[in-house]
Amino acid sequence: FYLSGNKGKNFQRRRTLYISTEFLTMEPNTAHSHLCFSKDNKKMTRMEAAQPYPDNPDRFTDWGQVLCAEGLCNRCYWEAEWTGEWTGIGVAYKGISRKAKGNECVLGYNDQSWSLRYCNGKYTAWYNRNDAPISVPYFNSKRVGVFLDWSAGTLSFYAVSSHTMTHLHTFHTEFSEPLYPGFRLGFADSTLTLCQAETP
Repeated sequence: FYLSGNKGKNFQRRRTLYISTEFLTMEPNTAHSHLCFSKDNKKMTRMEAAQPYPDNPDRFTDWGQVLCAEGLCNRCYWEAEWTGEWTGIGVAYKGISRKAKGNECVLGYNDQSWSLRYCNGKYTAWYNRNDAPISVPYFNSKRVGVFLDWSAGTLSFYAVSSHTMTHLHTFHTEFSEPLYPGFRLGFADSTLTLCQAETP
């Protein structure tokens, strides 16, 4: 695998780091009621009708989001692929609000989370309600790789297409708590799947 713009550079990091995050699973107890999950909790679908989930203090009540069960505080890489035209992929501290209707619950719209948003072929990066420049804002890929280096304070997003990874954006900050991967689906019948990174 190689990074776009640097052909021939083997992107072994994509394979080796993914091995440590194959255990990632979405946590249904955090999920909005219109999200439905596969048996292994690695794929979610946005439904027209609400699911009969029990009340839970960790559940997002007003936004179609879910967090993973695992908190990360090391060097990790994972990939997600989706259908539909309004998707969010990011990370959040465990303390992100779940019940409010405002920005404090939305991935990337507060100081508790960072996210990449995909809408109609365009990517934007968000933190604390501020969008950041994207290296390649328009990109025909609905598969994204996320590389977290917690101790270095970096969170990078890549558009993944065939054997090419195109850098979209890197956040630079100082993380203070474990980060939970999170996902958002905006429209009914759209899906998102945690993927296994392909190997050369």
